[in-house]
Amino acid sequence: MKVTADTNVLLRTIVDDDEAQTTRAIELLEMAGMVAVSLQTLCEVVWVLRGRYGVDRANVAEAIRTLLNTRNVVVNRPAAEAGLALLDAGGDFADGVIAYDGTWLGAETFVSFDKKAVSLLTKQGQAARLL
Repeated sequence: MKVTADTNVLLRTIVDDDEAQTTRAIELLEMAGMVAVSLQTLCEVVWVLRGRYGVDRANVAEAIRTLLNTRNVVVNRPAAEAGLALLDAGGDFADGVIAYDGTWLGAETFVSFDKKAVSLLTKQGQAARLL
């Protein structure tokens, strides 16, 4: 079976805050031949872990890397790595994904009102401009 995992399914396997749901989520993900994880889902996972559960950046990054290295998980790896690079640098995972997607779509410069995102992306060698 090939499945697309919603954010709440992945979160149950990470935070283990509902025993019955965690068990069902793990069983499903282990038996699936393929688990598709969208970039939007990864962004939501990071947002929920940081915001609702107060998980620090390093542990969030570790959880995402564990997910990416799971044998049956399929994800846009370069975009996820761009998100992780910005998260590791102290920024937001979603901003890294957004900047990557923009470049992939043909954009030349990331523009934002977010000073930190622009600064971190520039330090990583990406074209970024503060509006």
